[in-house]
Amino acid sequence: EVEKIRIKITSLGLTESRITSDETIQQLFVECRLNSFLAEETPLSLPKPTGGQRIHYNYSTVINVDKEDNHAEREYLRSILLKPDLPADSLKFTVVSDPPEDEQDLECEDIGFAYVSLKEIFQNQRDIVEQDIDVFDSQDASAVIGKLRVTVEALHALRSVHEECKND
Repeated sequence: EVEKIRIKITSLGLTESRITSDETIQQLFVECRLNSFLAEETPLSLPKPTGGQRIHYNYSTVINVDKEDNHAEREYLRSILLKPDLPADSLKFTVVSDPPEDEQDLECEDIGFAYVSLKEIFQNQRDIVEQDIDVFDSQDASAVIGKLRVTVEALHALRSVHEECKND
């Protein structure tokens, strides 16, 4: 069985903030990043949700972490389990503003970040399934600008890596 981390980005809702009132922010997509070497993004950018609404991506991706082919990913998981003070133990979700077609001189802009700690999944022995996580403002890390509903199934892979660490 190929070990993997399954990630699903279900939906995004925004709370009232500079983001909702900024008219240059119209279309949003979400990127998911594992450490430095893997980034996936939703293929669609969707119109910014208005008050109380959610936009639905229903985007799933899989990160393979088997020993044979995905050594770097696996080593990274090992380091999360073995080095308790490693700061980068999270999957990072970035909400990105996609400039409108007629404004091609505008850049894509990161507007918010959300995190899922793989270490916590292992410590709690529980995957995260269809859970709302806070999205923090990229300009003010203490401000929550919305909720991202995600699934991160990593426990099986983390257990397997942990078993290996014990056997080394």
